[in-house]
Amino acid sequence: MPEILFESAHIAVERGAPAAMVRLVGDWTIDHAVAIDCDMAATVAACEEGAVLDCSEIGALDTTGAVLIRRYAEEIEKAGHAVLTGVQGAHKTLLEVISSAPPEVSTEPEHMTWYLVPLMQAGAATMDSISSLGRLLSFLGLVLIRLIGSLLNPGRLRLIPILHQMDVVGLRAMGIVGLISFLIGAVMVNQGAIQLAKFGADIFVIDMLGIAHLRELGILLTAIIIAGRSGSAFTAQIGSMKLHEEVDAMMTLGMNPIDVLVLPRLIALVICLPLLTFYADLIGIIGGALMAWVQLDITPANFFVYFRDVISIDHYWVGIIKAPFFAAVIATCGCYQGLQVEGSADALGSRTTKSVVQAIFLVIALDALFSVFFTAIDL
Repeated sequence: MPEILFESAHIAVERGAPAAMVRLVGDWTIDHAVAIDCDMAATVAACEEGAVLDCSEIGALDTTGAVLIRRYAEEIEKAGHAVLTGVQGAHKTLLEVISSAPPEVSTEPEHMTWYLVPLMQAGAATMDSISSLGRLLSFLGLVLIRLIGSLLNPGRLRLIPILHQMDVVGLRAMGIVGLISFLIGAVMVNQGAIQLAKFGADIFVIDMLGIAHLRELGILLTAIIIAGRSGSAFTAQIGSMKLHEEVDAMMTLGMNPIDVLVLPRLIALVICLPLLTFYADLIGIIGGALMAWVQLDITPANFFVYFRDVISIDHYWVGIIKAPFFAAVIATCGCYQGLQVEGSADALGSRTTKSVVQAIFLVIALDALFSVFFTAIDL
């Protein structure tokens, strides 16, 4: 007599070599599904090395019973192996249908409604911009902490790199800044004279040039030029060092990248941008004076006498006061994006573009805030 390991109304497990024999008896239908399912744990536990499932004594079989047989086979298969035997012809087709898996059919991914796509894109871009601005402000706070520490301990300041950066961002930028300022001043007088001549108010072109150039155009154009010229250079230089692991080498040697790479550029730009703004104001006024001489027959002597009488020094200070703040924004954006470079040269190009766009946007936004502030204090 074979040794019975487990027995119930529908299942009998006999010890065998090398695998146990599981005899399935009775009706395997939905009416007995609960009782059969309760026997599964004991049956699987008795089949430690796998089993042969004998289906020859099964009476009635429906879909539920076929599913239970396949479930038993899968559970026993985990312990060893499971083989179905003695399957009756009437039951064979049903078991094959239950065991077969339909081929996977690719489904079309869900699409958002077309009119919601712009809203989602705008929302995602807004959240990304806010996060980016928050990280930039955190970086600016870190830079200011290091700057205050360096001012309290001047020995930490690197004079030679500061002088080098002043030469790069200040002296070597005078050509392009002067040329653009000269042309802008001349164009303003040219266009202003054409419009004001309709009212016989040609002389007021001097007022327009002085106020607009000293308060807004001089500093704004200079800051945009420096953002495109020097801000991008900061990102490219620091980003290249990051890709070549030079920044990591500095940190290994105990050197703080903020002190070595960021502060010299920040200090140099804060010093040079007000000087470049003064230079741009001067060249722009000279360009406007020459255009007024050519187009309106206003001699330079008369131009500057009238200019001195109608333009107060307050307009000049409004432009100069903005310069250090714009310089800090440009240097911070350029250095921050450079330190974020990682991966490949594509990342360097992307970060360089982002630093220029970010710096110009923040400069214009900050200029708008200054305009509101100076209007509020009647300056």
